[in-house]
Formats: sequence, C-alpha cells, structure tokens
Amino acid sequence: MSRSLLGRLSLLASLAVLVACSRDDAPAPRPAPSAAPANAAAASPSAAPATSASAVTAGGRDGNDPLFHPEKAIEEAPDVFKVKFSTTKGDFVVQVTRAWAPNGADRFYNLVKLGFYDGVRFHRAIDDFMVQFGIHPEPSVNGAWYRAYFPDDPVVKSNRRGFVTFAHAGKDTRTTQIFISYVDKQARLDTQGFAPFGQVVEGMKVVDSFYKGYGELAPKGKGPNASKIQREGYRYLDENFPKLDAIKDAKILP
Repeated sequence: MSRSLLGRLSLLASLAVLVACSRDDAPAPRPAPSAAPANAAAASPSAAPATSASAVTAGGRDGNDPLFHPEKAIEEAPDVFKVKFSTTKGDFVVQVTRAWAPNGADRFYNLVKLGFYDGVRFHRAIDDFMVQFGIHPEPSVNGAWYRAYFPDDPVVKSNRRGFVTFAHAGKDTRTTQIFISYVDKQARLDTQGFAPFGQVVEGMKVVDSFYKGYGELAPKGKGPNASKIQREGYRYLDENFPKLDAIKDAKILP
C-alpha cells in the first residue's frame, strides 16, 4: 500500500474521531462516578453519617442536621409548585408539575426545603447541551446523600430547552444532581430514561448566561473532576475553577 494512500486513510480515521466527539454525542448528564466522598464526618457506602449532636462537621453542622438524613426527606410535593433560584447571574424560576415525574418532583421539593442547593455551583455547563448542578459544598453532606437513591419515573415529557431533569448513572440511581437543557434536540436523553419534572418559566436568559468556559468535566474535558468536588468540597473549585457560577439560594414560592 502506498504512503499516500496510508496518509489518506489516516486522515479519514482522524475525521471519524472528530465526528464521533461532536456535540450530539456528548456524554449524558450523570452524577459523579462511584467514589465515596472522603471526609472524617462523611458517610461512606458502608457507614451511616454521624448522628450524634456532639459530632460537628467541618461545615459547622452536627449529626442531627436534617441535611444528614435523606431517609426523612420524604414529604410529598404539591401537584404544582414553583422554586425561585437566586444566582450569581440573576434569578430564574422553575415550575414543577408532579404528574410529569412524581418521584423526581418529591425529591426536588424536599431538597429545596432543606436548603440543599443554597451555595451550590453550576459545575458542568456545556454550550448547546445543558447545565448541571447538585453537588453540595460540604463533603460531609455529599457523603450523607451519596447513595440516597430514589426510584426512576417513566419519561412522559421530552428533554427540551428549559426542562429540568435529574441526572442518573443507570437504573434507580438518582440522588441530588439536576440539569437544565439548553436545546430542544435532546431525544436521546428521553430514550435513556431522563425524566423531566419541571421547566424554567422565568429567567431562561439567566440560565443561558452561566459560565461555560471550562467545558466538559474531567477527564474527558477541561472542567472539574466531579469526584474531587465531592471529596474535597469547594476549596477545589475555588482554587481551580473560580469562574463557575453559583446558586445563592433556592426557595419555594408561596
């Protein structure tokens, strides 16, 4: 085989790789890989989080804090409710319709009531795809929710622009991480079991404006390593990814 032919074949192979890595084939929204957050007061997969009132975490919480007890966060959500997110770029409002995904709506409702998302960063933001959040600033809290899985919902709404959905890493593995779609062409997410439970009804321009300069998560991209966020907390983000936007607080509207 001539060198010129080999060269052309090599070029074609390189182009095929570039096509395979296009936006349409971006990895699905998934929680951090299965590595337990390492922290003295955090739960490991085989140990429950501290529950003694005298056991104080690095974040100043004791073991009786409701954020350490996902097993108690089981209140049923209203049929329809709204949550206002105040962020570093402005405010946006999510309207949740429980009938779309009852299990997802209930978990989201309880997380917001607990204040779980207050201070949380938008750790994964990809142009023409989605923005993802839901890793708590404190490793000990992440430890408590590490395997607080809840059952999947059937997909009854499509993952279109502005729709809000829990990330997962397989069947019945949803916990706290959520993403908001930036575009309508997300049918592949529907087929992979990502069930929207709400929609941004105000402030989508704010959601569009979140910092995307870091791109995909490590190791595939130059963004944060999700496992390191869980283990090391936001010191890791402050030192390496200071431009990420954040939620100031999230409140259920009356």
